[in-house]
Amino acid sequence: MKTSAGLLVYRKHKGQVEALIAHPGGPFFARKDEGFWSIPKGLHNNGEDPLSAAKREYEEEIGSPPPIGEYLELGEIKRQDGKIIKAWAVKGDVNEKKIKSNFFELEWPPRSGKKEEFPEIDRAIWASLEVAARKIQPAQIEFLRRLAKHLKTDFEPPMMALPKQNTLF
Repeated sequence: MKTSAGLLVYRKHKGQVEALIAHPGGPFFARKDEGFWSIPKGLHNNGEDPLSAAKREYEEEIGSPPPIGEYLELGEIKRQDGKIIKAWAVKGDVNEKKIKSNFFELEWPPRSGKKEEFPEIDRAIWASLEVAARKIQPAQIEFLRRLAKHLKTDFEPPMMALPKQNTLF
């Protein structure tokens, strides 16, 4: 079973909690928005410490070291496809306009024989928890809920964004 690890970086801006969320790069996601964004995350290897993997993936996708601070374990969720995602929250700030993601290679257009490079994430934004809940992959909304509970912040995701899959604690 595939397992990913990621960081939910948050800040308080104008009295509101905001989360840093990232949009996947590449041609398959170019015109997709709501329900496709994610926390910076990626696969971790067997035997690799998941928090270390989350920090590595953040640096690869955002292009800067992860924030220094207290990391709050948010547990894990299980997506409908069976993939498990483990996450940690940490307070931090980053200029979302200056992210510099790593790249992956893909044959594009399909069956053309041509290889192109695409950024793993093509942009990131700071979003209120409510906006993040509309944009983020449905299973990851649970991480937003857990963060809001820890911060004692009112948060009710929009009904259309509620996930249909089970979560693990």
